[in-house]
Amino acid sequence: MRNHWLNAVGAALSDHPLEKGTSNSGAYRGAPLHYFRKGGTITPSFSKGRLGGIFLRMNSKGLSVLFLVFAMLLMVTIGYVFSYLIPTKQKSIIFPIHSNQAFFIAQSGVEFAVRYALSQTPAWTTPSQLVGLTGVTRNLGSGRFILTYNDTNNTLTSVGEVPTGTERRRISVSNFTSFLQVLILDPDSPSPYWFNPRTVARFYIKNIGSSSLTLTAFSASWDEPPNRQLTSITMTLGATTNTVFTGTYDSGFRNFTPAGNSQAIGPNQVIRIDVGWNQNISPNNSINIYFYDTNGNMYTFTFLI
Repeated sequence: MRNHWLNAVGAALSDHPLEKGTSNSGAYRGAPLHYFRKGGTITPSFSKGRLGGIFLRMNSKGLSVLFLVFAMLLMVTIGYVFSYLIPTKQKSIIFPIHSNQAFFIAQSGVEFAVRYALSQTPAWTTPSQLVGLTGVTRNLGSGRFILTYNDTNNTLTSVGEVPTGTERRRISVSNFTSFLQVLILDPDSPSPYWFNPRTVARFYIKNIGSSSLTLTAFSASWDEPPNRQLTSITMTLGATTNTVFTGTYDSGFRNFTPAGNSQAIGPNQVIRIDVGWNQNISPNNSINIYFYDTNGNMYTFTFLI
């Protein structure tokens, strides 16, 4: 019985049915001699179908290996791409850094130009004098600025270079002479204010230039009805008060030379100025006072009090 079962299993594996009446023969019909049972074990058939199964298992393993190789190649490729992009990104960051540095250097060039022009003796305040700024350069850190002044359109240009020799940023300032006012509202004195009660405006001016200048004329404008007239201007330097104008002056922008005294102001000196009207001026009124020196330079003071 056992042999018959083993023979049936062998026949099923080898696709050879048992020959009828040969249950104990241990052989299959038409099978070679090596298909016999040995020691109770049937030697399996290595037919074409059997070998095909082996090849299938080998192909599965081969696909796994190929997939592993492909994954490794993909990882190597990604690593190479990142190794290329990271240094490139680091290099590209340098450009905006240099651009920002060049901008601030160019801005410093404009500020330097103002100070440089005002430090001359006499101060450079006219286009014909300011052409001397062209070609002026200073090194700052890892870069520098170069100045150019166009006296035709009154424009200053400051070019910032970082590194030196490589232009990065350019700043142009139109109407440059308006920034060269050597007379300014003194930052260490009280801001402009009214008194008596609102007929006199008081403010303080300072000469930040390197040379003395003399004020000889003025203009003024304000936002009030025509019946408000400017009647006096006094300038106080130290303990000396000088009345430079008395009379009547209507609001209007014009170079008016008063019959009174002129006023000299030296470097770093501060003068108190009192401007009087015949009636009170309304609050929050815009006041514009313009002074002129002997060279015709105009100094503007505008405030809202």
